[in-house]
Amino acid sequence: MIGRTMDDQQLSKLGWKSCFSGQLTELEERTAFPVRVGSHFGSRVLCLTGKDEITLSIEQLEDCGELAVGDWLLLDNETRRGARRLPRESLISRKAAGVKSQTQLIAANVDTLFIVCSCNHDFNLSRLERYLALASESRVIPIVVLTKADLCEDRDAFRQQVLQLQSGLIVETVDARVRDDMEPLSYWCRSGQTVALVGSSGAGKSTLAMSLGAAPISTQGIREDDSKGRHTTTVRSIHCISAGGVLIDTPGMRELQLVDCEEGVAEVFDEIVALAQGCQFRDCSHQSEPGCAIAEAILRGELDARRLRNYQKLQAEQARNTQTLHERRKQDKKLGHFYRATLLANQKRKY
Repeated sequence: MIGRTMDDQQLSKLGWKSCFSGQLTELEERTAFPVRVGSHFGSRVLCLTGKDEITLSIEQLEDCGELAVGDWLLLDNETRRGARRLPRESLISRKAAGVKSQTQLIAANVDTLFIVCSCNHDFNLSRLERYLALASESRVIPIVVLTKADLCEDRDAFRQQVLQLQSGLIVETVDARVRDDMEPLSYWCRSGQTVALVGSSGAGKSTLAMSLGAAPISTQGIREDDSKGRHTTTVRSIHCISAGGVLIDTPGMRELQLVDCEEGVAEVFDEIVALAQGCQFRDCSHQSEPGCAIAEAILRGELDARRLRNYQKLQAEQARNTQTLHERRKQDKKLGHFYRATLLANQKRKY
């Protein structure tokens, strides 16, 4: 019992909670031990125990299924092979960049998502709405962190624009090099909590991570002509931070395509969803139809036309990506059945 308690104390530094320990059977408590996926390097996975690091091959973890940084796994005491992956409390994912119909896992078991955007040319309300929809669908708390406040004349003007995007949204404007600016973020980084950083390249994620107490991360400047950043983080990885929690740093995303995100989009644009109930026609496209409550709200200045355009764009995008992904999975399933049937037929011929 003492050893178990000491293990829990070590694991708590990595975000281990009672909801995870409650998933273990008595047999698993005796024959296996939990680890958290700290980094994923293609064919190798770095697993953390709270006091040690274990590097395993994908083959050793094949029984755990597809892995994301932040996942909790059970490893066999004797072989150190993966026994199973514990059910996730949350999962942040997107459509993989490019033309392939695949989902890319970003981070698992996240409590709070720091959506990082800088106060320069990187500032983009429509992109922020994408991240907010992703957070809502993943059931994690979104905090918009506006960085590089020292580069703008009126930091509050940026903050006020973001506050209009979602009811109750928390927005912090910081210069990551100033300790007082970072203080409001420490609450979300306390012991037992997992925070993930997402945002564009050059938005200041790595500098923010180091200011929160993560191990030193190489940082690079931005191009002066367009404020575009250079990639610093190249892999997703977990860092213990000074406030007691853990932070998952992610590479900058040049493309964030939504998939299986219908509820998330609806929650971020809840005022448009509510207005649509007052349209004269149920299939109103909110363009030029008579009796369109949304068009009337735009004319009255109660709704930003940009916001409607982005809502419709994200609706169409996530529906298209979701349909394509489901069709791909259906085709893969049929192909798998065909291969198994062919294999079985060949075996019967032999006998």
